[in-house]
Amino acid sequence: MNTNESGGSGVIGATKTSFGIVEHLRDEGASGVSDVAIALGISKSTAHNHLQTLLRLGYVVQVDGEYALGLKFLDLGDHARTRHALYHASIGEMDDLVDAVGERGQVMVEENGRGVYIYQVKSEQGLQTDSHIGTTVDLHTTAVGKSYLAFCDEQHRNEILGDDLPQLTSKTIDDRAELDAELDAIRERGHAFNDEERITGMRAVGAPILSDDETILGSISVSGPTTRMKGEWYHSEVPEMVKQAARVIGIRATYS
Repeated sequence: MNTNESGGSGVIGATKTSFGIVEHLRDEGASGVSDVAIALGISKSTAHNHLQTLLRLGYVVQVDGEYALGLKFLDLGDHARTRHALYHASIGEMDDLVDAVGERGQVMVEENGRGVYIYQVKSEQGLQTDSHIGTTVDLHTTAVGKSYLAFCDEQHRNEILGDDLPQLTSKTIDDRAELDAELDAIRERGHAFNDEERITGMRAVGAPILSDDETILGSISVSGPTTRMKGEWYHSEVPEMVKQAARVIGIRATYS
């Protein structure tokens, strides 16, 4: 990441630098002043001043002479998540769905063109991957994301997708015409599949969460390894369970 103290139009450079440091510590873990300075393309004195400010505010801590993110961010993250009606509406219903399927479930909302997981629950045998609460994903690579794209309005979908579709695995749909055809099929059947399109060896089934007036609120999915997510159960039974859970969550979110 390359940042400096001079912001562009409407951007405060110092704020940009502080958040660049926070994101570096998130991605790289505990780091020293020199590591931060090199990563962000700033002077060591600037890096030190920002780190010390974040330290005094409680947003970073020192561990063995290096700086790491502090637990104070948990409070901010919890407040950001709980403002979504879907988070509250999903608890219980998603837990029951995961108990029935026996894998892992997630609830996603879209923000700034990315999918953000606001709730996850995992069965005892469910596999944990790189995703967790707060993880952001490319919408076209996931069952939750494709469910959302299929049911959002066309103008917003075009704003999100553009012409560049990053390919994460050999099965990721990176052609816009092919993706549009897939989204048409998802609207027709009411659910989406992810066949190793984000992570090799993992499949998922997703469905949109809709309000009473058919406005898209978010989406849900269950995911698991290809060795278990297969056959008639995966293609027929799981989608019905996922769609039913999504309908219940939509009703709860609408009337809560």
